[in-house]
Amino acid sequence: MKILGIGNAIVDVICKVDDKFITENNLTKSTMKLVDEAELKNLLPSLKIEETVSGGSVANSIVGLSQLGNQVGFIGKVSDDNFGNKYEEGLKKENVKYFYSKKKEITPTGTCLILVTPDSERTMVTFLGTAGKINANDININAVKESEILFLEGYLWDEGEPKTAFEQAINNSNKVAMTLSDLFCVERHKKHFLELVKNKLDITFANEQEFLSLIDTKKFEDVVNFAKSLKKLVVVTRGEIGAIAIHDDKVYECSAQKNLKIKDLTGAGDLFAGGFLHGIINKKSIQESLKIGTEMSSKVIQIIGARLSQSN
Repeated sequence: MKILGIGNAIVDVICKVDDKFITENNLTKSTMKLVDEAELKNLLPSLKIEETVSGGSVANSIVGLSQLGNQVGFIGKVSDDNFGNKYEEGLKKENVKYFYSKKKEITPTGTCLILVTPDSERTMVTFLGTAGKINANDININAVKESEILFLEGYLWDEGEPKTAFEQAINNSNKVAMTLSDLFCVERHKKHFLELVKNKLDITFANEQEFLSLIDTKKFEDVVNFAKSLKKLVVVTRGEIGAIAIHDDKVYECSAQKNLKIKDLTGAGDLFAGGFLHGIINKKSIQESLKIGTEMSSKVIQIIGARLSQSN
């Protein structure tokens, strides 16, 4: 198997809202807020659901990789309930091998409300459900050992059992890539993430704000110098500017595509990572891999949701 993803198995519920909805519910635009089941149930009645998808950041990347013809798998914890069944069906439909045997859990399957405002920004309200309770027993070690690259997400990292599961997977992997996921994630786990980036990860994905926060700086030049000092592969997305990859002392840049009809930024980073990893795993150059990542993210932001259909 080329790539195995381990991440939060979360059903994405995509809804269009106005800016007023964001402020009235004390949400911060373009960020992710973790909520409990009661808060989620409180928000749901006032929303019009556009679409539901088997989501989660790494799952989106893995589906993108599958659509590009790669043999891929995914591990993520769901409960044996309606959303859990939908989740598994959704992955299988995309030819992703699902290495997890679901059972009835006390906590229901995770759900993420993706609230898309008229400016195409997305604000996420996430109830992790049983996804956030992943433990070492949920990790299929053989699947980890048999994959060329293990791909993880920062969203999954949490003290206790998820951290143990994470470390067990890393210790049995051949090569590790990880996305730092979200600014709040970086700020919450800065010490641990810095340790991972420096000592455990072969490939790190982050956006500019996440990396600036990780190393406590306001200058992008510091990010480039820090990445060079690691002697690993660091990939930073910079929104409208494009993306940059740093490997050893070399810096590779790729401009963002222009004149796109942007509808929804959900999944832009996920599909970028999927496209980039497709390049790397198929022995393309770093420059070519950046280009594939940029093409994938450019396609996904012109549709609603974080998934491309096969026709895209």
